[in-house]
Amino acid sequence: MSTTSQQVTKDSIIGDVIKMSTGARSVIEKHFGNGCFTCAGINVETITFGSMMHNLDPEGIVKEINALEEE
Repeated sequence: MSTTSQQVTKDSIIGDVIKMSTGARSVIEKHFGNGCFTCAGINVETITFGSMMHNLDPEGIVKEINALEEE
């Protein structure tokens, strides 16, 4: 079960998302790899930026994270 209290958007900071949603870490790792967790950019980069760097659709990642709230 997730502890997200607000909706994640494509403009959400990756580090903030990981802190506010218990399951988000696994979603971020699945799409961006585990290198995110050792990168200082995690505290300033958005899901959109991370998606752009990995050639992914940010909306799909956002939907997956927000779906954790429904579980």
